[in-house]
Amino acid sequence: LDFISSSTSKPFFSGINKWMGQIEEARILDLFAGTGNLGLEALSRGAKHVTFVEKNIKSVQIIKDNIQALKIPPQEYTIITKDVFAFIKSASSQPFDLILIDPPFTEKLADRVMLELSLQSLFHQDTLIAIEAIKQEKIEMQYGVLTCYDKQDYGDKSLSLFKKSSQDEA
Repeated sequence: LDFISSSTSKPFFSGINKWMGQIEEARILDLFAGTGNLGLEALSRGAKHVTFVEKNIKSVQIIKDNIQALKIPPQEYTIITKDVFAFIKSASSQPFDLILIDPPFTEKLADRVMLELSLQSLFHQDTLIAIEAIKQEKIEMQYGVLTCYDKQDYGDKSLSLFKKSSQDEA
């Protein structure tokens, strides 16, 4: 489907193809979900459950329409219509296995979302975190216990991959 093969998800997933073993049966958090491309792609690759977080009502409706078109069972997804920062601060769910972050490039939120995320308990020792940003945007190599272990450029965008530092590295 065209909405899954969008230009947004192609660089994102080509950058994390090495994570294929972690996507299958994973609990995934899709922050700034937009139309749901990343989370839907993860479900198509065998994710157990995706939590979509998006505050824009029109985008949430598109996610719902896409889910209905793909006939995704309700137990495989949760849609949260909320600001990402409010969600991060109030989230009390068990940690996710994979966190996908694709903030709007016009607002330059990548650094802020990584800082907020590092202060919460949405990840465990083996959680993998991917964040896409424009190349000019500030992304640190370390946010608390989260360490960037790979960064790839795709045109004017960059994809940074983070994981929790091991106790030896912290």
